Amino acid sequence: MLSVTLREKLKSSNSNDRYIAIVNHIDQLESTGRVILNVRKDSLQHVFEIGNILQIKTTLQKNSPPNNPDQFDYSKYLENKQIFAQLYADTDEIRINTEIEKNIWYYTSKLRSTIIRNLEKSDFHKTELNVAIALILGQQQDISPEIIRDYQYAGAVHILSVSGLHIGFILLFVTFILKPLPNTKRGSLFKLIIILSSLFLFGIIAGLAPSVVRSVTMFSFVAIGNHLRRSVNIYHTLLVSILIILLFEPSFLFDVGFQLSYIALFFIIWLQPLLASVWLPKNKITKYIWDILTVSFAAQIGTLPLSIYYFHQFPGLFFVTNLVIIPLLSIIMVLGVVVMVLAAFGYVPFVFAKPLEWSIYYLNKIINSIASLEQFIIHNISFNYSLLITSYLLIIAAVIWFKKPNFSKFIFLLITIVILQTSFLQNRYNIQNQQEWVVFNLKKNTLITERNGNDVSMYANDSILKISRKNSTLNSYLVGNFSILKTKKRLQNIAFFKGNKIMIIDSFGIYPKNIKPDILMLTQSPKINLERLFQTVSPKIVVADASNYKTIQKLWKATCAKQKIPFHATGKKGFYKLN
Repeated sequence: MLSVTLREKLKSSNSNDRYIAIVNHIDQLESTGRVILNVRKDSLQHVFEIGNILQIKTTLQKNSPPNNPDQFDYSKYLENKQIFAQLYADTDEIRINTEIEKNIWYYTSKLRSTIIRNLEKSDFHKTELNVAIALILGQQQDISPEIIRDYQYAGAVHILSVSGLHIGFILLFVTFILKPLPNTKRGSLFKLIIILSSLFLFGIIAGLAPSVVRSVTMFSFVAIGNHLRRSVNIYHTLLVSILIILLFEPSFLFDVGFQLSYIALFFIIWLQPLLASVWLPKNKITKYIWDILTVSFAAQIGTLPLSIYYFHQFPGLFFVTNLVIIPLLSIIMVLGVVVMVLAAFGYVPFVFAKPLEWSIYYLNKIINSIASLEQFIIHNISFNYSLLITSYLLIIAAVIWFKKPNFSKFIFLLITIVILQTSFLQNRYNIQNQQEWVVFNLKKNTLITERNGNDVSMYANDSILKISRKNSTLNSYLVGNFSILKTKKRLQNIAFFKGNKIMIIDSFGIYPKNIKPDILMLTQSPKINLERLFQTVSPKIVVADASNYKTIQKLWKATCAKQKIPFHATGKKGFYKLN
């Protein structure tokens, strides 16, 4: 029996409602830690509140490692967020305490719920409402996968997470509202208190995500510096905000959004003035457009290596996206803050709500139009850690040289180019000297690859062969190994790899009788008597992929144990690799 307190609602999956929960007790023993609670959906539609204390009859399950090579490591992602286990439960296994833990998370959740409920009552269209909640409150749980994909392809997904751009708008808006107040000692102090309180309150309402915490902390230092009438060194502000955030939450260092936010901000501060100085337009409109472009390019140059390293794609029209959406986003943020504040008090005036809804509608339309130009989106870019580091060395060396060119800086730039080329050559050499045979873990399907250098041959059942180019598991493997798919073939009963004979038995149960295999692979639940088969063959290992029924795999495992033959079920142990 576990006792947990619900802390945060996550995006639901097809079968489960998901929450971040804090462990209180395990079998009456006081414990602590963060877990993910997965509650199976049912027809009764049970709804839990943040702050609910739950008693659950279940056991902790350690985060599972990836089941396939070069797959996104969700367990590592959770561990970086200090979440080391998950709970799975049906609603009848959960008992809700009458007591609710009323802390800051409870009250902010209540406030968000009130805002959302009042907006829904105002006939705000659901699609636009979900985007508004993401833009203003940082809550992405209800945005459709199609909308998120459009924002990713258009290079605008960052605006769906509350970040420096949003907090900057809040600071400017609050400062504008307080402008009539006198700049006396008391007046300035009152302004500072209101600004800091507004930023802090907004950060709490937005869920204190890493990007929100970073932005609120940094702009708070800017506001304090302005109050003290001192020129704020933005690099010092940036560094102090990093140190303070990591002092309280060291795990933020490994958060992708945290890394991208700070790098983007650093390059905007460091590189944008250099880009802007290339051309100095006199027309105000032209200057405004040029400033947006230079900010976009500075941020994109800074985040490019890290973005490709994590996401393996590049949106070629990012500058068009930013040029179009930033003016529209300014309107949305001002209207959004006003509407959200009024909605918190149960009042959503048509004069503000409808323009906000229309603005978001057109924003989504623009994003969708840009995202539909898929020929400008580069997918499946192979990029590893060594290329990440050497790319940043080259970018930094290039910027240093362009700022104040001299011979020594030029030599350093040339050296970084050679280092990057060496990294490419080293990767290519390593890949060319590798050979491996892999059985993947795919439910109800069979996928085997044979890789020689960067050439991959694929063997699969018909359903996988038809969609091989769109198969995310296969694409992740190709990208992770700098490889290309050379051939696609149907499964054969016999395969050979580096002196090993591999016999594959599928649903037909047909196999050559005169072969003595080193490896026996079972797929598609063949109706065979494994004990009888072992009378004629003695494989070194038996491999069963996830296309087999679990009940049959249990019988096979027991039979292999009797014969002292290793049994590898991909559903339990993940992919099987022979190299």
